Amino acid sequence: MTANNDPTVRRRRLGAELRRLRMASGLTGTQVAAHLLISQAKVSHMETGRRAVRPRDVRDLCKLYGVADRNVVDFLMELARESVRQGWWHAYGDIPHSVYIDLETEAASIHTYESMVVPALLQTPAYAAAVIEETIPLVTVEEAAARLKVRLRRQHRIYDPARPLRLWVVLDESALRRVVGSREIMREQLEHLHTLSTEPHITVEVLPHTAGAHPGLTGQFSLLEFPTSRQTVVYLERFTNGLCLERPADVRQYHALYARMQNQTLSPGHTRHFITEAIKLYPSGR
Repeated sequence: MTANNDPTVRRRRLGAELRRLRMASGLTGTQVAAHLLISQAKVSHMETGRRAVRPRDVRDLCKLYGVADRNVVDFLMELARESVRQGWWHAYGDIPHSVYIDLETEAASIHTYESMVVPALLQTPAYAAAVIEETIPLVTVEEAAARLKVRLRRQHRIYDPARPLRLWVVLDESALRRVVGSREIMREQLEHLHTLSTEPHITVEVLPHTAGAHPGLTGQFSLLEFPTSRQTVVYLERFTNGLCLERPADVRQYHALYARMQNQTLSPGHTRHFITEAIKLYPSGR
């Protein structure tokens, strides 16, 4: 399914709770639909997070399922109200990959692989601006400025002292060699990457060219895990939108891909040395 239709984290959580309560009650989706005079498809869409659930729907479902605990009902109704609220990024207009930003904002940890550029969360402002300007055709000055502001604000997650994002990055050597913007921008970016790689909640591992062929040759992907759920979401970024995968079989495949690549990477310590050597390719003042 495309990311433009993908549920938010809160919708997904609410849907999972409603499905759990329905199954505990012994009712089928068809029976629930008949009781509430709605379609079975609506019941399914609410449970998968594909449809917004109104507080009134939550109230009716809880009554049908025999949920007597008022605290549970109030919690689910509040979750329903939160699921329709817009995230901070909507203030910047029509920003692509908004579903991913929502997932990233709620995630407790992310494992990501990048083959061509430094991940957005670790980019310097100058590097980020160059990536936006040089990779998006027909982008206006206003659109580029909005995208840059969103990208830099996303980075607050890795600096949040209350709940810093646990981030693992596998980075292909090509991202260190490709000159983005200018040699000065590249030097600043690699120095920034080296500094961030020493943070206890950020792990950076380079996949050197000498590793040869590897599963990441098929392209960028991220694995996102959440504090309130054991579920993992795989996100595949594309030019105008993205693809979210949630089927257990798909998630297992991408976990295996990531583990295979990590077996071919340099250790975090050797990666920092590798980045230090790469910085020398962009001497200061040239």
